[in-house]
Amino acid sequence: MKRLGVLALWLLIGGCATLPYYRPDATTQLKNAQGDVVGVAALWEDEGGVRVFADARGLPPGQHGIHLHAVGKCKPPDFTGAAGHFNPEGKKHGLLSPQGPHAGDLANLPVAADGTGQLNYVARGVTLGSGSGSLFDADGTAVVIHAGPDDHKTDPAGNSGARIACGVIQKVSQP
Repeated sequence: MKRLGVLALWLLIGGCATLPYYRPDATTQLKNAQGDVVGVAALWEDEGGVRVFADARGLPPGQHGIHLHAVGKCKPPDFTGAAGHFNPEGKKHGLLSPQGPHAGDLANLPVAADGTGQLNYVARGVTLGSGSGSLFDADGTAVVIHAGPDDHKTDPAGNSGARIACGVIQKVSQP
């Protein structure tokens, strides 16, 4: 993996949390409906998929569904322009579904009482390169955080509730 402090990236875009020390291939700022930055996600190619590291702050405590969504549009207040979960293979929703999961299904984001939370997860069947699993297809991809937890089985979205934060994934220029 490419060595460079992702911490520096986070500090540049307004955060102050500890992230893994790898140069990301892609990033996004996660903004709420008011346009406030409530987190950042860093993504990089990893064995078997794309590692998604999300660092959030200012969110309600509890478990929150977090997914890769099929379209790179994050228009507030409801972020519906991001469409459904990224699902190029047409599978059913859920990490616990025998017919799933969507390529964009991730583990829940745990948020502590102070409003901070982190997720470190490898999305299988996803790439930052080319092909059907590419997050950089013609209409892009977004990271969306939901109001409630994902039950990891109910199609199409795991009963995770309203979309409360969204960010369009962007490639990071490499030196």
